[in-house]
Amino acid sequence: MSERCALAVLLVGTAVAYVWGLGAAGWANSFYSAAVQAGTESWKAMFFGSSDAANSITVDKPPASLWVMEVSTRIFGVNSWAMLVPQALLGVASVALLYATVRRGFGPGAGLLAGLLLAVTPVAALMFRFNNPDALLVLLMIAATWAMLRAVEDGRWRWLIACGVFVGFGFLTKQLAVMLIVPGLALTYLVAGPPRIGKRIAQLCAAGIALVAGAGWWLLTVELWPASSRPWIGGSQNNSILELTLGYNGLGRLNGNEKGSVVPGRGEDASSYLPGGMELPSGFEFPGGGKGGGMWGDPSILRMFQPEQAGQIAWLIPAALLALVLVLVLRGRAPRIDGDRAAVIAWGGWLLVTGITFSLMAGIFHAYYTVALAPAIAALVAIGVAVGWRERARPWVRVVGALAVAATGTTGWYVLVQTPSWNPWLRWVIAAAAAIGTVSLLATLLPAVRPARGLVGVIALAALVTGIAGQVAFAAETIATPRQGAIVSAGPSSGHGFGPGRGGNDMPEFLKRFAERSGPGGDGERGRGGPSFLMGSEPSAALKALLLQDADRYTWIAATVGANSAAGPQLATGRPVMPIGGFNGTDPSPTLAQFQKYVADGRIHYFLAESGGFGFGGGSGTAAEIRAWVEKTFTARTVDGTTVYDLTAPKD
Repeated sequence: MSERCALAVLLVGTAVAYVWGLGAAGWANSFYSAAVQAGTESWKAMFFGSSDAANSITVDKPPASLWVMEVSTRIFGVNSWAMLVPQALLGVASVALLYATVRRGFGPGAGLLAGLLLAVTPVAALMFRFNNPDALLVLLMIAATWAMLRAVEDGRWRWLIACGVFVGFGFLTKQLAVMLIVPGLALTYLVAGPPRIGKRIAQLCAAGIALVAGAGWWLLTVELWPASSRPWIGGSQNNSILELTLGYNGLGRLNGNEKGSVVPGRGEDASSYLPGGMELPSGFEFPGGGKGGGMWGDPSILRMFQPEQAGQIAWLIPAALLALVLVLVLRGRAPRIDGDRAAVIAWGGWLLVTGITFSLMAGIFHAYYTVALAPAIAALVAIGVAVGWRERARPWVRVVGALAVAATGTTGWYVLVQTPSWNPWLRWVIAAAAAIGTVSLLATLLPAVRPARGLVGVIALAALVTGIAGQVAFAAETIATPRQGAIVSAGPSSGHGFGPGRGGNDMPEFLKRFAERSGPGGDGERGRGGPSFLMGSEPSAALKALLLQDADRYTWIAATVGANSAAGPQLATGRPVMPIGGFNGTDPSPTLAQFQKYVADGRIHYFLAESGGFGFGGGSGTAAEIRAWVEKTFTARTVDGTTVYDLTAPKD
């Protein structure tokens, strides 16, 4: 009964924390919110993941995460709560499934600790309250690991098939990101699966087939669907979901060659990406070096400890790595099918492959991606605590425990030093707890010391405080402060990184000036009064009224460069707004000729110029051609600071 009560407290507490004040986030990431609104209006838009109900272009991800929110909004209407509550519930489900997976092999205490550590990880508190695809991705990754560890127990085919299906649907959520757990899962079954090696290989092949089936049905449908009757595949340059998978969302993330990115790829000339009349400052280089690219920080094996990422995820990484080594050493002579070793191979493979990939990828990388590491870290730490406690009679195990406490305290101190003005007392609490825990554990090695039960309790409490106090504080700050925009991060601002999630003052000076040029109010702040860096605009009452005039006569009430610019007017009016060039404004959709035909056929009413595009794609390529033609052909008027062209009234 006590376990059930503890589990209920954990899950109810997680639900309350994740749902608390969700409405304050507004549309959160308006790019995805607009796609949800479109899918609520059009079944075709829902299936393809279109940015607008008229199906001009899709978002730059498969649509599985949108489907979850669209089911809710079809029932409860298009509003912030209807979109974000399902995300919070995915978080509660993730905590519950992680608890169940760890508990099965290591007992209720370990399961509860794993669930708690996941729930209070700052980046988890961020992404389970946000409408990016990562919430569903994390749940599916945990589900795949759960199924694989069940397969290790009894060797049944059904668990391998289930694992493959979960990974396949993870692919439909965020493409190749889910594949980072596959090497660890495959190695787990090859090492610890009960059947003979031949059958193990055959079962893994069946899991691979299930993976392909789980994702392939949608990919094949998109590829075979006539391109003329479906939306352009956002993020691709050739209208191909396979190109999006292998390019912009695939190898481009690893090597930095991401054609169509928000900034130029490595080695590209950034000047061609700038809005008209703007030049790169003399001698300007993006962080990471190079004339273009490197905007996303320096690839490094220690990237997770860089200030931009440390507060999101770094708190327990040292302890997780020590736990991995501890269990592998302790179970080194165990039978091949040993469940303890299999579990740490699965979770450790997840952590190592994903962490190293994130650390070394040269392309687009955002701090919130690190939520994909949170379940593995939480599971490994909980497993390490359970196994370490079981083997506490061994002196060297207590030494490893002391190292884990010290390393965790040091990491917590380091993270909190990045925000020196934010609750400076907290780092001292963590340092004191770490010192007490470390010294107490080492003292038990002395022959003269026979620790009483109370001292052991002090040690455990000190270790717990060390492990989660900083995380809890950062998670609480994240829950209390609404996040909006496409680039967000958890915890208080450390003065590193940029974007609405951390406050505009974190932006490099050149990017501030660029954001200001991108549209009114483009200062990178969190507010909703105007478009900011990678955050949708909210039209004024006068502009909204103008856009709704004769709205039923048009396929699109307006067009503008970039999906973030289109999202605000679309969400405000509930009518399709064409996002020229997709998310970054760099996709060649529509072409100038197509756009001209749409205008000639009377399908687009207005062109909104002032909010045209965010990032460096705002005025380049096809979008620049369309914008130049509109400016040459139609007369401009200004409505509350936004330049509007009536595409039904050409110049004389």
